[in-house]
Amino acid sequence: MRCKNQKSAVVACWLFAVWLIAACPVASAQYSAVPNSGTPEYTYKIIHVFPHDPDAYTQGLVYHNGFLYEGTGINGRSSVRKVQLATGKVLQNINLAEDFFGEGITIFKDQILELTWKSEIGFVYNLSDFKFIRQFAYTGEGWGLTTDGKEIFMSDGSADIRVLDGDTFKEKRRITVRDDGLPETR
Repeated sequence: MRCKNQKSAVVACWLFAVWLIAACPVASAQYSAVPNSGTPEYTYKIIHVFPHDPDAYTQGLVYHNGFLYEGTGINGRSSVRKVQLATGKVLQNINLAEDFFGEGITIFKDQILELTWKSEIGFVYNLSDFKFIRQFAYTGEGWGLTTDGKEIFMSDGSADIRVLDGDTFKEKRRITVRDDGLPETR
């Protein structure tokens, strides 16, 4: 996977690479530097393929306690799902209203947090039963989410990663993704 050449996807690739290395038991990743650059390049080897709903437009993915939690997109078809990895069977599901395009998800303190693409609204669900808890607002587009257990990291398609307070979802600061010292805008 070479994220730096994918237009407007460097943040999503970065989040995926972090997930792949840290959480995925089915792939092995290797690190090397891009020639003539200090930019890391990650490669991978597919070890096993699992069944998956071909109609699910995956936007967010978390592997947690032996299950996949998946956020899917497309207006009128967006949902958050708990999926049995070995079979691809959807065990739990909550659908978004038709006017929302679901995006990135993360699990934080026994809750599922979900972004929407252009609606500037995020949703919080109870991890155990998928019951809606509340919503939160942000400006701009919502792309990807991840967490270190204390803070939430949000991508919006720009070179900036927003660092959000894990309890209030208020922005604390931003981290600019750079390639050879310049903000990554591709």
